[in-house]
Amino acid sequence: MNNLAIIGAGSMSEALISGIVSSKIIEPSAITVTNRGNVKRLTELQERYGIHYSFNLEKIIPEADVIILAMKPKDVKEAIAQWKDYLSEKTLLISVLAGVSMDSLQRLIGTEVPIARAMPNTSATVGKSATGISFNPFVVDEQKQFVHEMFETVGFVTFVEEEQLDAITGLSGSGPAYIYYLVEAMEKGGLTIGLDRDVANALIVQTLLGAAEMIAKSSKTPLELRKNVTSPGGTTEAGIRILEEFDVQKAFITCIQEATVQSKRMGKALTDDLKLPK
Repeated sequence: MNNLAIIGAGSMSEALISGIVSSKIIEPSAITVTNRGNVKRLTELQERYGIHYSFNLEKIIPEADVIILAMKPKDVKEAIAQWKDYLSEKTLLISVLAGVSMDSLQRLIGTEVPIARAMPNTSATVGKSATGISFNPFVVDEQKQFVHEMFETVGFVTFVEEEQLDAITGLSGSGPAYIYYLVEAMEKGGLTIGLDRDVANALIVQTLLGAAEMIAKSSKTPLELRKNVTSPGGTTEAGIRILEEFDVQKAFITCIQEATVQSKRMGKALTDDLKLPK
């Protein structure tokens, strides 16, 4: 995997560039990024990471061993039409496009090429993503290993079947927003009991970090950990009782289910909009 091309220059592209460059799995000089014409953004990435940028698709696509598709999903058909004729059948395509199936990409390209489809989340920007990845049958072991190493530079990686990616979208893809929503509520709770916002936020962040570390390192389940700090007649029990009265667990479960269903709806709508060739 000597040469990498990235099509799209948004925050996920930058997170991956940062991870790749810092881990040195590909040298910055072997990374080329392109977009629809935002030279200012491309220049920023070049100056920040020492990579190259170019709009010459006739040159960068044939030279790439790996191509990351990171444009907006609605633009994928137009983008692929511009460079598919320059694509080698051995080049690995890595898609981070929500809702775009590997079959859709294959049909847009028109030839059988190796494709990996990844669902990271926005925590990739701080190296803490939870990423699910699936592969089509044309991806070889060396390419799978590279994909694993690349996404590992921005967090945790797991391989799944493609039909599970909607569930991963609903759980961890949208998951950071659920946590932020919880923190919003905890901050408001802190204010109502007389804490300054900065103090409340610092306590909440450390509490979340500590709880996450306990879950990661303990052999106990989250249920067991919760029971360990829920003494009969104590403060935690009083708080948990309110959460149970409002059926907060059910709300979170339903939230994740609905986000998963919405991912499927969006994928179908996008596939219909692409008007793919048969």
